[in-house]
Amino acid sequence: SEQLFVEMADRMVADGWRDAGYEFICIDDCWMAPTRDKQGRLQADPKRFPGGIRKLADYVHSQGLKLGIYSDVGNKTCAGFPGSYDHYELDAQTFASWGVDLLKFDGCNSDSLELLAEGYRRMSLALNKTGRSIVYSCEWPFYLRPVQQPNYTEIKHYCNHWRNFYDVYDSWSSIKSILDWTALHQDTIVNIAGPGGWNDPDMAMIGNFGLSWDQSVTQMAMWAIMAAPLFMSNDLRHISPEAKCLLQNKEVIAINQDPLGKQGYQLTKDKNFQLWERPLSGRAYAVAVLNHQEIGGPQNFTFSLTFLGNGLACNPACSIRQVLPASRDWGVYSWISSLSVEVNPTGTVLLKV
Repeated sequence: SEQLFVEMADRMVADGWRDAGYEFICIDDCWMAPTRDKQGRLQADPKRFPGGIRKLADYVHSQGLKLGIYSDVGNKTCAGFPGSYDHYELDAQTFASWGVDLLKFDGCNSDSLELLAEGYRRMSLALNKTGRSIVYSCEWPFYLRPVQQPNYTEIKHYCNHWRNFYDVYDSWSSIKSILDWTALHQDTIVNIAGPGGWNDPDMAMIGNFGLSWDQSVTQMAMWAIMAAPLFMSNDLRHISPEAKCLLQNKEVIAINQDPLGKQGYQLTKDKNFQLWERPLSGRAYAVAVLNHQEIGGPQNFTFSLTFLGNGLACNPACSIRQVLPASRDWGVYSWISSLSVEVNPTGTVLLKV
């Protein structure tokens, strides 16, 4: 409801989320009335959004934030509300006239893959034609994937970020499956990511109920390594101080939003550990060591620093700083040294080299 989004906008300002860099507040499916208006335009549910979207957008903007909204490329949204098929230009104009800053465009209920692709292209052009800057979030590759390999060069031409894999859930098995999928397909998705177009592994579940502390640290660290758009799905009115601290961690956000805009990748994996790295600006690297064991206690992972950055990350020497689970300096290491990292089960240690 309108009230919910107003309350969340207030929390984003009062509790430091906006100042930490979270700037969008996004409405997902189910905001619409069940039918379009007499002019064929989408309309908000009159009971739950009595002031309409324009008024909500004005309020959100007055708080120094931006508003995101949701629609679908097909005849109906995933929850059965009116879709944008055959109304792409009209819906883009409607969203722009309301002052919307982001559109999440889902892929349900399209009659064919050709129509799906055409719809994603048309909505992109229609949004640009409005003259308003609107971030365009697509589910295009996810709906193509069962049938064909997505053309990421084309998708990046039209979309600002895109979902490749299933919806995230508030569970460790969900986070794990997203990381596994990403590592498995990294050769086809990592290099396309960069300023203007990003792979979207879906939302941060931190601050809910399904993840342990170590698993929350893993999601935050790995989303930074993957250069993921950072969207939270949680209730800011009822969030623990620890979760808030993690989501607002300046050092992790700086890695996530690094201006070089290169996505990280998995370097190696054994029966207990995964080692990932992400090139950063200023010849630095973010390095994550993930313990994917779900039993026992903390375990040590030892690796040679020559592994990192094709041997260049620590040549001839480097300083190493731990960012997560807690911030501390590890000092200076030479090129030929080994590093031993102690990691909790299902946890991650994030380093900046």
